[in-house]
Amino acid sequence: MHTSLKLRFAAVAALGAITLSLGTAQAAEEPRRPECIAPAQPGGGFDLTCRLATEGLKQSGALKTAMRIVYMPGGIGAVAYNNIVAQHPNEPGTIVAFSGGSLLNLAQGKFGKYNVNDVRWLAAIGTDYGVAVVRNDSPYTDLKGLMDAFKQDPTKIVLGAGGTVGSQDWMKAALTAKAAGVDFKKMRFVAFEGGGEAVTALRGGHIQAYMGDAAEAFTMLEGGAPIRVLAVFNDQRLPGKLNTVPTAKEQGYDIVWPIIRGFYVGPKVSDSDYQFWVDAFNKTTAAPEFEKLRQQQGLFPFNKTGPELDAYVKNQVKQYGELADTFGLMKK
Repeated sequence: MHTSLKLRFAAVAALGAITLSLGTAQAAEEPRRPECIAPAQPGGGFDLTCRLATEGLKQSGALKTAMRIVYMPGGIGAVAYNNIVAQHPNEPGTIVAFSGGSLLNLAQGKFGKYNVNDVRWLAAIGTDYGVAVVRNDSPYTDLKGLMDAFKQDPTKIVLGAGGTVGSQDWMKAALTAKAAGVDFKKMRFVAFEGGGEAVTALRGGHIQAYMGDAAEAFTMLEGGAPIRVLAVFNDQRLPGKLNTVPTAKEQGYDIVWPIIRGFYVGPKVSDSDYQFWVDAFNKTTAAPEFEKLRQQQGLFPFNKTGPELDAYVKNQVKQYGELADTFGLMKK
């Protein structure tokens, strides 16, 4: 080959390599105006999830720009899910919080025409567990006492939860009732948009018990809320300040209900922008400071990102669908 032609090919190859390098660097740039959507009112588990990400990404240096939190209540995540998929499918700077409850609702078709395949599952940063909560002046001092009263007269015990019939909080109540030999169809159940509203109702005496999450309860106890946690829905007691709370299993009710907390992005977010967030969360959850942040929010380790989380989420949705079917909640 002629020398000048070789040089020309070499120059073209070098230019291509430089262009590819610049493109990769550009694609990996931090998104402008990053935001975390919490699909409920302030004060509940979605808010907690966004706050943990905001602080963790900042501390680890994975995100240089301050990330704001946007509240988008409605349908326990359905409004946010539909908004992202239909109206903002390609927003590289927007991550949306989800929980095990979101996956349960997806399994039951509660997010409208969209399903588990319609977003890109990004990262899980911790797990929570279900709890049964009453006011601190309640006559019920343990789960057995509450369930005995419930069994004696289901109409006298009003249970509140963040979510409608079929939600994860409803499911925790239904599983507990079933374990106690009470027909779950006889439960007096009041649905709230999120955990914050449910606890407000509990404190006001409008409901007798709240089937919520350990992290929420931990945060409320730290803030001086007048509540009492009767049971944790885990196979062992939780470490830290909730270690004095017995499990439901210890009290005769074999119920375990983990609640993962994480994020997804729109379906048309590019691979490079998606990978930016995957890398950012991998860096954040590996940082020693993050474990302290997670503990402060009452959460426990559960780190999955990218394809690993995608596979986990889709399997969970399948299992939740089978569970919901046993309660007659699935559309035929």
